[in-house]
Amino acid sequence: MVKITAADVNKLRKTTGAGMMDCKNALVEAEGDFDKAIEILRKKGQKVAAKRADRDSSEGAAIAKVNTENTEGVIISLNCETDFVAKNETFVTLANELAELALGHDNKDSFLAADYNGISVQEKLTEQTGVIGEKIEIGGFAKLSAPFVGSYIHAGNKIATLVGLSAAVEGAAVAAKDVAMQAAAMNPVALNEEGVDQSIIDKEIEIAKDQLRQEGKPEAMLDNIAKGKLKRFFKDNTLVNQDFIKDSKQSVAQYVKSVNADLEVTGFERVALG
Repeated sequence: MVKITAADVNKLRKTTGAGMMDCKNALVEAEGDFDKAIEILRKKGQKVAAKRADRDSSEGAAIAKVNTENTEGVIISLNCETDFVAKNETFVTLANELAELALGHDNKDSFLAADYNGISVQEKLTEQTGVIGEKIEIGGFAKLSAPFVGSYIHAGNKIATLVGLSAAVEGAAVAAKDVAMQAAAMNPVALNEEGVDQSIIDKEIEIAKDQLRQEGKPEAMLDNIAKGKLKRFFKDNTLVNQDFIKDSKQSVAQYVKSVNADLEVTGFERVALG
């Protein structure tokens, strides 16, 4: 029998993240062959992943990253089953490493196929499912490009946001972070009125009309009153029209223009767990 040393076990553990006993057992089964032991652990991960495929993975870590030029950002959520795993330092480190890697990819499929230390991201997720014993997957994936991009991650990594501004002017970094915090806290449905999906508009008009009928308003008045309620909906639910959370006397758009008269918010992305 091949002798398995503590150094061998430790090396495999550092490479795969698997537990000490799992690593030792894999090395014994592989008769000391390091690469074969890695393959054994990956196959274990595949089996665990198959068993847990229908599990709910609503916990995890939402991470936003921005490139060094502040012109492009990405958000990913690395999802798991329990809050206990989500708070684990190794799990959060992996989420940050994967988010850095995601910066170089335009969509989720390309990212999942990307190389991560010699294996694909998807293979790494399967491997970690075996190591941790929970379903591990990429939930949200969002990209944003703009002349200036800022980010914000809410405490506990539950929500991450990106905000794009029209120019990299003085004060853009603070403004972008403030607006990203706004998007995290207030969960707007769109950037502005033009960005609201027509199905949402139709639904809000119908809700308003139903409320007005219950109040006994004449049918002939419903359309005009409903349009007024729709304007209020736009103010409350579109990012640039919302009251700025740090100063409710001005809208988000007005706040941004107070930083620079020509500055505008060009877009945002928000990924939340749960």
